[in-house]
Amino acid sequence: MEDLKRDDSLYPIAVLIDELKNEDVALRLNSVRRLSTIALALGEERTRSELIPFVSESNDDEDEVLLSLAEELGKFAPYVGGPEHAHVLLGPLEDLCGVEETVVRERAVQSLIQIAAQMPVSNLEKFLIPVMKRLAGGEWFTSRISACGLLPTSYSLSSEGQRDTIRGLFQTLSQDDTPMVRRAAAECLGPLAEVADAHTLSSTIAPTFLKLTQDDQDSVRLLAVQCCGSLARTLSRSECQNTVVPIVQRFAQDKSWRVRYNVAQQLHVLCVALGTESSRSDVLPPFLKLLRDSEAEVRVAAASKVASISNLLDTDAVVKLVVPCIKALAADSSQYVRSSLAGVVMEMAPTLGKAATIEHLLPVFLSLLKDEVPDVRLNIISKLDQVNEVIGIDLLGQSLMPAIENLADDSHWRVRLAIIQYIPLLATQLGAESFQRQLGQQCLRWLEDQVFCIREAATRNLQKLASEFGPDWAKDNLVPQVLAMVSNAHYLHRMTILGALAALAPAVAHDTLCNTMLPVLLSCATDKVPNIKFTVAKLLERLVPLVDAAIADQTIKPCLQALADDGDVDVQFFAQQALVSCEGVTTA
Repeated sequence: MEDLKRDDSLYPIAVLIDELKNEDVALRLNSVRRLSTIALALGEERTRSELIPFVSESNDDEDEVLLSLAEELGKFAPYVGGPEHAHVLLGPLEDLCGVEETVVRERAVQSLIQIAAQMPVSNLEKFLIPVMKRLAGGEWFTSRISACGLLPTSYSLSSEGQRDTIRGLFQTLSQDDTPMVRRAAAECLGPLAEVADAHTLSSTIAPTFLKLTQDDQDSVRLLAVQCCGSLARTLSRSECQNTVVPIVQRFAQDKSWRVRYNVAQQLHVLCVALGTESSRSDVLPPFLKLLRDSEAEVRVAAASKVASISNLLDTDAVVKLVVPCIKALAADSSQYVRSSLAGVVMEMAPTLGKAATIEHLLPVFLSLLKDEVPDVRLNIISKLDQVNEVIGIDLLGQSLMPAIENLADDSHWRVRLAIIQYIPLLATQLGAESFQRQLGQQCLRWLEDQVFCIREAATRNLQKLASEFGPDWAKDNLVPQVLAMVSNAHYLHRMTILGALAALAPAVAHDTLCNTMLPVLLSCATDKVPNIKFTVAKLLERLVPLVDAAIADQTIKPCLQALADDGDVDVQFFAQQALVSCEGVTTA
């Protein structure tokens, strides 16, 4: 070691040896993260001949260090001489692919894939395929799991001559005695199907898929079913009907609810691949069965696909077969099922059309809007615009207005917030008179809500309403009511009112701003709370460009000068800042 330190050319390696042998895990972790710096100091040739072999021989038993090493090696190709020499990194990564800790193995496989994507095809077949073979033949199951993760990438990058070898490895691994390996093989079915040619799909992947779907371990079947979507996209329609559809129909009745859950997740992709006619005859029956499943988790998954699948079917099938299930789900005992349905059921309106939506879906909407669970109500409110486009705001407003008025005072703030965000759309369709009569006072009450984000949203809402209905409407219906709230006992609410006035200022007439709003704002400068006073200072700064120079000189500047002499330093700061800004505006 002393000899290494005396030789300056070897000093980086000496330091690394010291740090990697240190008992402190943090120090060893830091040394691994500095490998790129050491590689730059050594140069590409010495990195290949000295650093990488040393890293390969260092056996750290801390998973955190090994994970960091696997991550660093994936980015190391430029330090060893580029793609032509990247194969020298495969050795240490191969070792990491066999460790017990899952996250280390997964990161090592990802790094191998990163490096493989950069390597020339000749080097890929010369170096990576042997690594895969060794991993696939490893005595310990962990290496065989890692081999499965490399199959799709190596297949897509290899020449046709090597693909036979990869197909053979895949078949061998899919029949492994260890369930964890079969699970890994099932997991790579989908990615492999997406890069495989038609012959491989029909001769290798489809038969392997069928075997894995019959596995006695539900965890293997669970992962096999996840590739139904990928197979459906890649197989021809006839092959899909012969291979995938029967499996899906059987899996919809599988004894494991987790398998049925995954089937529900895949049905939409299958419908896209099959088309409307086949979907109605082959996919709709198992889907309806899943909507009525005994397990709530399965019903949740199926309910989330109601709209996406219904939109691929004809209206008649949806009304006769799907809608009755929807009505049952809207009254489901599980709140998660109702919430899942509420998040998507509105999306069915464009497919059903106006008449069917009014007859079949509107009662479901109203039922879910009155649900006792806030998330259910929230999911429905967030999609109201989709129904509005189909049945029109007049009918929607008549049907929903009582529910909206109730939800405006909902005990859960997220529901109130969602209603506020929907108000501008409703206002546009209802018109000024009808809106003011039904919801005008509620919009003002939100300014005094106990939750800050509700008050803030209410402020923005008033600004949008003033812009929509014009300055005269704002003068009569907003300004007097907002000004009357400025004396609220709670200073936080008074700050909200000041913010509301600031939002309204650009939308009202100049006369209203100068003669009605400005005097009240100036009176707030004498408030006892410093936060109110410096809020007034900031607000007056924003008003200066909106008023005449004479008004600014006669009213706003004197007020700001008085605030600049206030005993509170924050009030002084914002007042002085506003005065500087005023000088620039009036001078210009």
